Amino acid sequence: MWLVVVPVAIESLINADVAKPARYLGNELGAVHKPWHQAQVRWALTYPELYEVGASNLGHIILYSILNAQPRQLCDRAYLPAADLVTKLRQSGTPLFAVESRRHLLEFDILGFSLSYELGATNLLEMLDLAQIPLTWRERQQAGPWAVDSGSWPLIFAGGQTATSNPEPYADFLDFVALGDGEELLPEIALVVEEGKAAGLSRQDLLLDLAQVPGVYVPQFYDMAADGSVYPNRPDVPARVVRRVATPMPEYSIGLVPYVETVHDRLTVEIRRGCTRGCRFCQPGMLTRPARDVSPDKVVDTIEQGLRKTGYNEFSLLSLSCSDYLALPSLGVEVKNRLQQENISLSLPSQRVDRFDENIAHIIGGTRQTGLTFAPEAGTQRMRDIVNKGLTNEELLRGVKTAYEQGWDRVKLYFMIGLPGETDVDVLGIAETVRWLRQECRQPGRKALAVNLTISNFTPKPHTPFQWHAVSTAEFERKQALLKEEFRSLRGVKMNFTDVRISAMEDFVGRGDRRLAAVVHRAWQLGAGMDAWWESLDRAFAAWTQAIDEAGLSWKYRQREQDWNTLEAGEQAASLEAPLPWDHIDTGIDKAWLQADLRRALAAATVPDCSFEGCSHCGVCGPDFGHNVVVAPPPIPTFEGHFTPPQERVQRIRVRLGKQGNLTLLSHLDLMRLLDRAVRRAALPLAFTGGFHPGPRISAANALPLGATSAGEIVDFELTSPLAVAAFCQRLGAELPSELPIHEAAEVSLSAPSATKALAQAEYVITVAGADEVAIAPAEWAAWVAAVKAADRIIWDHRTKSGKLRQVNLCDRLDSLDPIAAPSPQDLPPQSHLSDPAHQALIRYGGSCRNDGSQLRPDHVVFMLEQVSQRPLRLCHIHRQRLILTPTPGDSTHAAEMVTASVTASLGTH
Repeated sequence: MWLVVVPVAIESLINADVAKPARYLGNELGAVHKPWHQAQVRWALTYPELYEVGASNLGHIILYSILNAQPRQLCDRAYLPAADLVTKLRQSGTPLFAVESRRHLLEFDILGFSLSYELGATNLLEMLDLAQIPLTWRERQQAGPWAVDSGSWPLIFAGGQTATSNPEPYADFLDFVALGDGEELLPEIALVVEEGKAAGLSRQDLLLDLAQVPGVYVPQFYDMAADGSVYPNRPDVPARVVRRVATPMPEYSIGLVPYVETVHDRLTVEIRRGCTRGCRFCQPGMLTRPARDVSPDKVVDTIEQGLRKTGYNEFSLLSLSCSDYLALPSLGVEVKNRLQQENISLSLPSQRVDRFDENIAHIIGGTRQTGLTFAPEAGTQRMRDIVNKGLTNEELLRGVKTAYEQGWDRVKLYFMIGLPGETDVDVLGIAETVRWLRQECRQPGRKALAVNLTISNFTPKPHTPFQWHAVSTAEFERKQALLKEEFRSLRGVKMNFTDVRISAMEDFVGRGDRRLAAVVHRAWQLGAGMDAWWESLDRAFAAWTQAIDEAGLSWKYRQREQDWNTLEAGEQAASLEAPLPWDHIDTGIDKAWLQADLRRALAAATVPDCSFEGCSHCGVCGPDFGHNVVVAPPPIPTFEGHFTPPQERVQRIRVRLGKQGNLTLLSHLDLMRLLDRAVRRAALPLAFTGGFHPGPRISAANALPLGATSAGEIVDFELTSPLAVAAFCQRLGAELPSELPIHEAAEVSLSAPSATKALAQAEYVITVAGADEVAIAPAEWAAWVAAVKAADRIIWDHRTKSGKLRQVNLCDRLDSLDPIAAPSPQDLPPQSHLSDPAHQALIRYGGSCRNDGSQLRPDHVVFMLEQVSQRPLRLCHIHRQRLILTPTPGDSTHAAEMVTASVTASLGTH
């Protein structure tokens, strides 16, 4: 139930009171702001996770870029807010909003959710509820023409791997589902919606038109039979809905550059879509066939252009199996050679250990060596054959040993337990394999290879040969205990086990039918969701368990808990012939082939990779899905060596910046990251520090409090080759947001102390108000200021990092303190909150601001005023006018004048 209150302005909710407010600004580099009223169809791509996850998701970025490239289409973005903003939205009755337009999600024509995780559906419901949109398609049905501007509900759809594999547990909540690749599908949907909107179609008629688009599944036009299978309830929709396949478009991956650090904080470029290795547990490998290589020239050009446009210093090549992209060594060396002088590093996702060699080691090594991840999956050769991993012990050792010899002291290894046909010998084989690899990877003078080990519980997925398999929770727990005991005596290994309760819920929901919609809905009501799941697993698991019981589906859950390896042959055969809830989703792979491949698995028979050997006859290749596209590897260029950080400093330029508008909500670390990327985009010759992790020589004099404005931030930049100050400012300023204006700059002697060391004082203008509603006369403020100036001793109890209490006399840190009487609009600092002069006052002060901790902060000054007034006061706004550096004896440069003389600009001139 929603609160019956008047919604507040979204801007008033996004402030320094919420954690990481820069998540919600919507003005990152690469954000698209199209005129609202010129768009015929308005989309919001909504990612049901925190911004840090969603904004770095490559599919999210690509589809956002493609939709905004379409005429008459507008695409905005929304993410699941963190808990603090959720509370604010609910308390104020404000609907969830899109980050760029700051419009409520209710105002958009289409909301598209990315479902890449079975348990993420509760986050989808949370976002719909926050948006004040009914949760089910039945509740959103309306008579008459469909028009959001006239009060109709937006169309709600989902895409992504989970939605494509089995949309049935979520079918009650969605108007339609986009199956497979969206690059071509979403623009087709846009045209149908645009035409239907112009024609005044009803919601149901519009959905019927959408159901004719290949790749669009409209659940309300299908019914579930008693056995869980799904059939059309009308003759004018297809019995099976085909998955869409598109050619990768790497140029659209050059998109957003978030202010905050994200999960994948780098440029990501797709090099290959699809995988034909045929690993029998791998749903993405089955759902993305056929394999499609991207032209190496296009990839190299995209990387070079993308790094220069974004300012990232790291890029990642994305594929289900990067090592199967045969051009990888050539492409990687070419990129490293081209960008050798720019401190660029490459990271790769989990890759084939049998293809790891010195060429790949060269392209991912360098000054910032990234982690290395291999996935043997099973501990014995027999189990690797059962899962069709195509990996021998010799290949495993050769790849890991190559990594060790090329300088990696630690690798990550992924294994699974609970696979079909698995015995205790296979489980213990994981420990034996790790022990053997560490024994073989030893060199004189070096420690043995360290291993970070992740052991996952196998959860069967739809559309794979193992989709009929099941493992009981008790069996998972027993095998985990077996491994923990075996590893007890093995040093140099860090282990991480997936919680069996998470695996059980993923399995139950992922292979469920429409009856699970009630479970998902009730689990969300009981508090299962992103925060509850990870912060309180016990509570979340209890929510899911209670939801299953209340839905009367405990029998179905127990059925999932049967152990496949203990079933009789007749029971296994009957299971293979039973209808499945996802049989109406046409992925291109024949169900009969999946059944046959399971039988091959149980006989430990392997199937070759059809990208490089003979056809496996899975059924995908043809006119609907295309064929494998494999690019022949070009010659590998001569590797010209890793980047050597230039450490010679020939020039220091000191810049005074402003910080205004929304950018006041960037933290100090976010600001430094922004400056680093701006310098890279401007191609300025920055010097680097030494050491194991060299960094750019950018040094800010002092961190500004979150939410504070400023006209006087001082930043030092040290260069390897001289530049005219004006040219430096022009190039840097062109890459900075308008809310970070450059006010002044000057060259400073390299022998002079840095701004950080020379910092002495700061001047602020603060907005202060009474904490109650009692009016305060200007004369009272003036009297309190005079009392503070006359005081010799006002003590602040300061607690050190070690927990010790130290008393500080704040009067020793105060230099000047004056009220600003009757300020005119020109006197007000940017974003000051002098909205009620009867209760607020502007006060200018100067005080100590040294980086050794001897600072007079704005909250200190408020405390001093409280002590003399005996009134509770509130700090409303902080504006830093300038930072004051200690002048260097004999330094007559303009820089010394710039930072020691009074800043002549008035408070309102920025």
